[in-house]
Amino acid sequence: MTPTLVRQHLPHSGPTPRVDLCARARDWSEIQERMLVPLYEAAYARLEVGPATRLLGLGCGSGLALLMAASRGASVTGVEPSSPERLALARQRLLPPAWDARARTDVRLVDGSPEDAAGAETPAFDLVTAFEPIGCLAGDSEGLGELLAAATPLARRGAPVVLAGWGPPERCATSSVLRVATRLADPLRSTASWRPARRDDLEEVAQRAGLKPDGSGRVACPFGYADMDSAVRGLLSTGLFDAAVTATDQAQVDKELTEALHPFRRPDGTVWMSNVFRYLIARTQ
Repeated sequence: MTPTLVRQHLPHSGPTPRVDLCARARDWSEIQERMLVPLYEAAYARLEVGPATRLLGLGCGSGLALLMAASRGASVTGVEPSSPERLALARQRLLPPAWDARARTDVRLVDGSPEDAAGAETPAFDLVTAFEPIGCLAGDSEGLGELLAAATPLARRGAPVVLAGWGPPERCATSSVLRVATRLADPLRSTASWRPARRDDLEEVAQRAGLKPDGSGRVACPFGYADMDSAVRGLLSTGLFDAAVTATDQAQVDKELTEALHPFRRPDGTVWMSNVFRYLIARTQ
């Protein structure tokens, strides 16, 4: 799972990968993004997201989490600062031409920073979400911190802010696969490679952002793929292997990623990995 998984993507300071960004965005939207649906559902149920909710989604990517909130009746605004390709897919999902003008007023998608989502006529947000799981890329918490610093002033006092992260490595089968990214990306390890999630990653980000923790939870989010090709494409779409692609080449990364996935391939050809993700609910002050 900017993840990243997972990038509804947070920006990071790494080399520019030699990848087809449009193809990666489609793979994220069609294959990988749905793996986090249990996480979205758990947070929305706990916070009783509904028609009275004004939600700001940070790093909204291709918009599945926003779509789920909108289906509950929420008014949603999505901000995607780093992937115009994913944002274009979010527009197709959330703003199709068939929707009437009234429905469109409940959905806003912003290509830019959280400040670009603000306006004199815009009421304060009731909920801020940052569903891009941190705890995999070196420096990903700093990127999230920058987004939160810009977003929290747009929320009402006491509004919940949902942060997400990978669970303990021993509870995430995908961790063994993500280690391929670190090995291949070396010596770029310090800028954009995988690292094990730490227990207090989310709490540390919340503290630095001036947020007050108010509950947390763990959610099972298994990664299931129809075949090996889908598994490789889905994991590559997270961006977690971009530094490895730059350091070596696409063919090498594809080969070693496929080998790492073989233990999780079932007799019917599907690929299945159990994972646990964390979420933290913190509140603005």
